[in-house]
Amino acid sequence: MAAAPRDTGRTSPRTGGASGDMARASADTGRADARRNRAKVLAAASRAFDEDGPDISLGAVARRAGVGAGTVYRHFPGKEILLEAVLARRVDEQVDAARRWAARTDPVAAFFGFLLEVIDTSQGRRHVCDALTAEANWPRPSLTASARRFHQALGELLDAAQRTGGVRTDIGADDVAALTVGCAAVRSAHRDPDGGTRMVRLALESLRSPAPVTEVRGFRDAPGALHTAPRCEECGAGIEPRPTGRPARYCGATCRQRAHRRRP
Repeated sequence: MAAAPRDTGRTSPRTGGASGDMARASADTGRADARRNRAKVLAAASRAFDEDGPDISLGAVARRAGVGAGTVYRHFPGKEILLEAVLARRVDEQVDAARRWAARTDPVAAFFGFLLEVIDTSQGRRHVCDALTAEANWPRPSLTASARRFHQALGELLDAAQRTGGVRTDIGADDVAALTVGCAAVRSAHRDPDGGTRMVRLALESLRSPAPVTEVRGFRDAPGALHTAPRCEECGAGIEPRPTGRPARYCGATCRQRAHRRRP
């Protein structure tokens, strides 16, 4: 009869035991720390590129992020790789914004509201944009993928707005993207913020279909008087006329809050 196996105290490799659990926990902690450090470096680099331009060193980015230079180099071996990651993250944030706007019930308000948000968030990013346009090797793979998602999200907003008749049908997503870049440049270069905002709105109006002429009858109007439909002061969407009281200035709470945030 065979002797029973001795209990050596060792754990079978199949079960792993306590030591395996500790190893997995340590690995999970290491990955979480790596993700946090990468996010800190990206946030610091984003601010650094905006404020000091792309010539800032990776060592300076590490100091801003509060990590060692080795941590930066481990995640981003070169400055161009870091710059690409910053740009890709910003484009992905715009894609998320497009999806939020697309959830609105009014496609025209969603379209113009998104364009205004993109222009607003582009303020102070001239250094990075200059580096992007000056470097012949752009775009790189990661940024290309983000740009493709942005183009698709913009195209979906544009298609929805065109189907309602609120946006011209002879333009495409490329036209809109080019105009948006130009508007952001105008806003950044204009010394008078109000003047810059006015120029942006005038440019975006070129995308709109001719405003419908509606017949509105009210106690203040002569019978048959013609009026153009009122529009939101923030995104330009049409607003249902009120028969009494003060006319509405905004199409909803989102546009009202955005307008109030820009007030001095």
